[in-house]
Amino acid sequence: MQLGRVIGTATATVKHPTLSGWKLLVVQLLMADGKSSDGEPVLAIDSMGAGGGDKVILTSDGKGTRALMKSDNTPVRWSVMGIAD
Repeated sequence: MQLGRVIGTATATVKHPTLSGWKLLVVQLLMADGKSSDGEPVLAIDSMGAGGGDKVILTSDGKGTRALMKSDNTPVRWSVMGIAD
């Protein structure tokens, strides 16, 4: 699990078929202090309804993401698990 802050959304004119219907967020990963940036932003799918500026809990668990998306061949790595208070 990783903490991150939503810095935007992504729109794709052409995308992998498994991404159809999923909201795509651009998320800046955060250090343990919850404030400092940790590397480059990542693209994550969202089923929780997070929006710009929200602090989110992410996972890069491929098996969990494939189960969430009901697809064994999705290229997605990151998914939102929850919205932090």
